[in-house]
Amino acid sequence: MPGAAGRDDPEAGVRVYPPLRSAAAHAWRVLVVGALVYTLFALLGRFHEIGVAVFLGLVVTAMLRPAVDIVARALPRPLAVAVSLILSIVLLLGVLALVGEAVAGERRVLQDEFATGVERIERWLERPPFRLHPEALTDIQARIGQFLSDHRSTLVSTAISGGRRLVEVVTVIALALFCSVFFLHSGDRQWRWFCTQLPPTARTRVALAGRTAWRTFTGYTHGIVLVAATNAILVGIALLLLGVPLAMPLALLEFFAAFVPLIGSPIALAVAAVVALAAKGPVVAAVVVALIVIIGQIEGHVLHPLVMSWAVRLHPVVVALAVIGGAIAAGVLGAVVAVPLVSVVWAVHQALRRARA
Repeated sequence: MPGAAGRDDPEAGVRVYPPLRSAAAHAWRVLVVGALVYTLFALLGRFHEIGVAVFLGLVVTAMLRPAVDIVARALPRPLAVAVSLILSIVLLLGVLALVGEAVAGERRVLQDEFATGVERIERWLERPPFRLHPEALTDIQARIGQFLSDHRSTLVSTAISGGRRLVEVVTVIALALFCSVFFLHSGDRQWRWFCTQLPPTARTRVALAGRTAWRTFTGYTHGIVLVAATNAILVGIALLLLGVPLAMPLALLEFFAAFVPLIGSPIALAVAAVVALAAKGPVVAAVVVALIVIIGQIEGHVLHPLVMSWAVRLHPVVVALAVIGGAIAAGVLGAVVAVPLVSVVWAVHQALRRARA
């Protein structure tokens, strides 16, 4: 009987409200996406050398692809790839050599300024409002010396480990160049071949996702390089005008730090502020701190909205969560890769949703 069946079914009278049903449906999807993202970053952290090499290869490809296409109009494409890569490597080595020469030229002056700067900082800490006792500062210096003496073997092993790390870095760079050669030469053909190996029902969607992902990644790469270069130029000019030593290396540090959105640039400028404090005193250091605020405002409200419109505009909260989550999952590599990865995933999602509509 119908009534008996309804009494036997414990869920017959249960009513699920539509908002709760919708929330549950979205919740499990969010959990699945979160698990996939966590797994991806865990694998990236486990095989970080390969991940870094492929990522750098993609960055090199995104930066040099326009130049290779132009040179390929006059030369065969393999030769155009070789010429573009060689000129880029020469330019990079030239910049590094210029920075090294600047550091070597300022070494003696920097040593004298830092010795004077440390004494200035000690006298500053002895005055109000800190009122540190001079013996406390002397005790700190003695403790540092004692620590270095007691942990000499640890420091030596760390230096040896740094040598092994240098070998890993050279290997990663070589693998990245190797990947970029093939990406620049025949990346389109490789992608088309990959799409032909898929089932016919999935080829169109995968091809659309690939084109969207590459366009977004290229736009993000061009944008972040432009932001980093602009920040580095502004910082270099400001430090030169203030007379802060090592202005060029600090500007180069700012360039690389800008690849970690929101937090990289302030950290690099904080290092510049410490150098300015030791070399030029608290007034110049305060000016550098003010520079952190000014450049942060320019980057956040002018550069990022302007150049990142080439890729995908992400809310600052999303960027911050992506950077922190990437750093927790895979360290510095995760912090660098997180934002472009989120941008690519979101762009692909929007493109596929528009295709279904």
